[in-house]
Amino acid sequence: MKVYRMNFKVEIIGFTIESCLLAQAAGAHRIELCDGPGEGGTTASYGFIKAARELLQIELYPIIRPRGGDFLYTDAEFEIMKKDVQLCKESGCDGVVVGMLNTDGSIDKKRCHQVVQLAYPLGVTFHRAFDRCANPFEALEDIIAIGCERILTSGQHPTALEGALLIKELIHQAEERIIIMPGSDIRSNNIIEIADKTGATEFHSSARKLLDSKMTYYNPAMQDALKSVVADEEEIKKMIDVLSQQFPG
Repeated sequence: MKVYRMNFKVEIIGFTIESCLLAQAAGAHRIELCDGPGEGGTTASYGFIKAARELLQIELYPIIRPRGGDFLYTDAEFEIMKKDVQLCKESGCDGVVVGMLNTDGSIDKKRCHQVVQLAYPLGVTFHRAFDRCANPFEALEDIIAIGCERILTSGQHPTALEGALLIKELIHQAEERIIIMPGSDIRSNNIIEIADKTGATEFHSSARKLLDSKMTYYNPAMQDALKSVVADEEEIKKMIDVLSQQFPG
């Protein structure tokens, strides 16, 4: 028996200002602002954050991640992260997205709590560093205690559909103390299946496509196409449409 919910939210990754505007026009509820699509998302430039805030009316959550790779940060990197959180706060963002681990795969509670306190009253999402933690059920309780409002996760699998069982278990354990938001390879052709299997009401997607360069000159000796990542407005609309039909408000 399906459980019908009265509302839902779709968060879209904004790797470019064009993607942010396309996502907003398509009906997205929130932007996770990122640079570095090839690294899974890194902190956007100050200029990008400012421009996005000026042009968007929907929620804006920049990721605070100084580099790609793992989620174990040096003291110097953590100082950078704190400065970026402060800049997001001063820029009028609605929240930030962070995630830090200890060497043993546990949540870095001390540093994460500092970020939550520094960001207040902004919201804080704990990102997919969660999918690299050693004990997801213990980590869930730690993240709730830290004060985060949301966890982005693929259920510790490469895609949210593969990790749907764990996501469902996490939502059950959370008991509405925190939002569990599935993400990774969510598209219009599987978002309802993920919703039904997990019970989630918030969903995260890049909805990305590759955009050809508009350059008329191309140097064939360089042997690259210079394609860029952009949000697919039609795909976002499809996700919103199918969710609206499944979860009427």
